[in-house]
Parts: sequence; C-alpha cells; structure tokens
Amino acid sequence: MSQRVPDPMMLNSSSLSALPGIAHGFFTRQGGVSQGVYASLNGGLGSGDERALVLDNRARMAAALGVTPERFATVYQVHSPDVLVIDKAWVENPWGESARPKADALVTRTPGLAIAVSSADCGPILFADAQARVVGAAHAGWKGALTGVIEATIATMEREGAERARIRTALGPMISRAAYEVGPEFEARFLEADPENGAFFTPSQRPGHFMFDLPGFIAKRLAACGVAAIDDLARCTYADETLFYSYRRMTHRREADYGRHLSAIALNA
Repeated sequence: MSQRVPDPMMLNSSSLSALPGIAHGFFTRQGGVSQGVYASLNGGLGSGDERALVLDNRARMAAALGVTPERFATVYQVHSPDVLVIDKAWVENPWGESARPKADALVTRTPGLAIAVSSADCGPILFADAQARVVGAAHAGWKGALTGVIEATIATMEREGAERARIRTALGPMISRAAYEVGPEFEARFLEADPENGAFFTPSQRPGHFMFDLPGFIAKRLAACGVAAIDDLARCTYADETLFYSYRRMTHRREADYGRHLSAIALNA
C-alpha cells in the first residue's frame, strides 16, 4: 500500500518509508517557482525553462530530502540500460553546460547524497536495501525497461553489497495503460523479445493499435528479479494534470515543451 503525504510537493511509498535511515520522494509538479507550461516544480535541466528557476526548484527538492543542492545528483538520461555508481554529484560549470554523464540509473552507498531520475510519463523506480545501506534510482521508459535497466540496477546494487531478496522497490507516477496508445510496430517489438509480453497489450479503439501497460511491464520485470517488495503508487501522469507533467499530454496539445518530475532517494547522513 502507498499513500500520499499531506504536502503535494512529494509523494511517498509506504514500503520505503518504513525503512530506517532512508529518505525518498516522488516529486510532483507542485511547490516550485517555474511558470507557464513548466509550472511549478520543474526539475528538468534539459527543458527550455529558465535555468535559475530550475535550480531553485531542485534546491527545494534537495531540502525536502535533507541534503544540500550540491549533494543532489542526476544524470543525462538517454533511455539506456546503463547504471552508474556514484559517491558525489557532478559540478556544473559557469556556462550552464552539465558535466552529468549519460546513463539512466544511479546507485550509491554514500550517506547524505541524493540520487534522482527525471520523468514525465516514463517510469521512475526507487530501490533500497536498508541492511546493506545501498540505494538506487532508475528511469524506465519502455525502451529502458525492455533493454534491461531494471536488471542492471539490481545487479549493480548487488556488486555494492546489496542482496536482491532484501531490496524494496517503489514505482512512481507514470503513464497508465488507459492513456498509452501504441502502434503495431511497438507491440511487435515486445512480442519478439518475449511472446508473453502480449499480456501487457489490449486493443485500442483504433484498428491495429493497442494500449500498453508500462507499470505492469515494469512490475513483472521487478518480480522476475526476486526483489523483496514492489510498491506501485498507481498514479497516472497523463490523467492528473494538477500534480503531474506529461510528455504525451504535451504532444496531444501541441505545446512547446513540458516540465520534468524528479524522483529521488538518499541514505541519511
């Protein structure tokens, strides 16, 4: 079971909240300073939003997790299965260019360092082995989930001392099956990888098209890894405009850009 905390700036997993020494949050779009299509807690350094506003928003998120802005790390996401182990955040240079490496998941054993992934329909996943003091965060869109970012994150955590049978996971807000229509070539790619993936597709109202269950697909991959717990917040980014950004909603409305949520986890110092 999951619950929303009173502050709409951040959602929490009850499973992860029960773990000692770990702070986490799935940040919504509420509680920030950005304007327009980015209103208001846009954490996307790659968006077209004013950089100073994004940095202010990220500082608010860092404070909510009990770390300084300099200890709040994200990567340059590329829809890959690549995972990095880090012990410090990247230094931004004066020209605004990011020193962040390309990857889609982070793992750390360093107390007082928050690791975060961004999303706006894709699936954010947080991982924690409280006994080994190892945490992870992964960005799992359809491509990353299909090509192994979930399995790679867990394997990386194991190399850092975690045990998959102790790892608790939480799935943050993402696009739901009801809002995720895809074409026949999309379904074919999943069926080619594993015929059993057909369970995550149902026919849509358009002939030859399907509704894809990204949260269900992610949960299946996690279950196959043998993790201790899978907590799905079951929040749809497309359906709830008050709390969430959505790339697909932006494209349907032909808006110029969209904000990004951040989902983060940290070991308390």
